Amino acid sequence: MKNLIKTVGLAVAALALTAKASANEAETNRATIAKAMDAWAAGTGGPYDLLADDAVWTISGNSLASKTYPSKEAFMSEVIRPFNARMSTRLIPSVHALYAEGDTVIAHFDAQGTARDGKPYINSYAWILTLRDGRIVRAFAFFDAHAFDDFWTRVSPAPAT
Repeated sequence: MKNLIKTVGLAVAALALTAKASANEAETNRATIAKAMDAWAAGTGGPYDLLADDAVWTISGNSLASKTYPSKEAFMSEVIRPFNARMSTRLIPSVHALYAEGDTVIAHFDAQGTARDGKPYINSYAWILTLRDGRIVRAFAFFDAHAFDDFWTRVSPAPAT
């Protein structure tokens, strides 16, 4: 009986340490994304800087860009660079909330900027981000597909320089 009580006590202590480690991991990851979103808003960096080279990014839904991008470069070259080339001012995020549990952070934000045709681009986003060692390794992005598709088809990218 004494051994059973000792074993149960050790198991409870291990669970408490695991919970504390998970809470610390969650807060560290939340702070990492918060810092990246602040940098994006300030124009000094952003969350894409955190992408691991082998990050997998999925744009959910039915927009023209909806699919899974198997690497950072695929996502940047097929979505982010063409997106930015359609803008005359940079996209600026306004974060509503960041939620974190373990290795996952959910970012809920709006973003807006001006497209090359002079019209505003405004959208709302929810990103589910999985981090490992401070890097984004997996992402699921949700946004208003209608607003995105209108912008994507209406505005041609600026020629590459």
